[in-house]
Amino acid sequence: LYLSNKADGFKTKSFVTDKILPEMYDIVNKYKPEVIWSDGDWEAPAEYWNSTEFLAWLYNESPVKDTIVVNDRWGSGVMCHHGGFYTCMDRYNPGHLVSHKWENAMTIDRKSWGYVRTSPLSNYLSIEELITQIVETISCGGNILINVGPTHDGRIVPIFEERLRQMGSWLKTNGQALYGSHPWRVQNDTVAKAVWYTEAANKATIYAIMLSWPENFELRLGAINNQPKTVQLLGFDGTLQFHVDAHVGLVVTLPHFPVGTLQWGWTLSIKY
Repeated sequence: LYLSNKADGFKTKSFVTDKILPEMYDIVNKYKPEVIWSDGDWEAPAEYWNSTEFLAWLYNESPVKDTIVVNDRWGSGVMCHHGGFYTCMDRYNPGHLVSHKWENAMTIDRKSWGYVRTSPLSNYLSIEELITQIVETISCGGNILINVGPTHDGRIVPIFEERLRQMGSWLKTNGQALYGSHPWRVQNDTVAKAVWYTEAANKATIYAIMLSWPENFELRLGAINNQPKTVQLLGFDGTLQFHVDAHVGLVVTLPHFPVGTLQWGWTLSIKY
């Protein structure tokens, strides 16, 4: 049906009216989703997909009208212009704060959304690269959607399993800096290398996430120039020494333990 519609320049809509729309109405009415992530739209305009008709029903009459969230893939030319959250392109990561809510839809296999049995190890993101993607995305106000490609019989192969378990282990220690957080007034530090910020919802705590460990165990945060009440390294039970220097900002002395004791990224909880 779709190919026949494409052949006549999308003047007919049998694929949409006979298949896509009935299925989408059925899914919403039956399963009441919280997110609809539309995709595969780019060859045809929104008018072909009847996107405005469906979205009007979704937001005004559907059983999820008060809770539903949608992305921005509803026809050619729509992406990054209209939608509950923008995806803009696959692996979209602007590296700065974006005013409209956005999502980084990315893959652990840097070259494929599916499982490719011939992929070399170099195609897979390391855990350090994956944590960097997560931290940069959340700091800049985005969501992150992390894809792994299952095999034809539904298995998650060991390299994907390892990355997911590593990510879960890291989030167990550092997740409070990400879940429910908000972008802070700056996203990354200009003095310290590879430090990204988030802020707790109550605005009483700033999180500074270090993606590299200072060689001299001293971290200088140029974006922070007010004396906090406490500074804590998540996952470390000891106390930290810190002070504000008028020239370089907040100076924190980090513990002298092997860097690998906490792995892949380290978070300071800075409370006011």
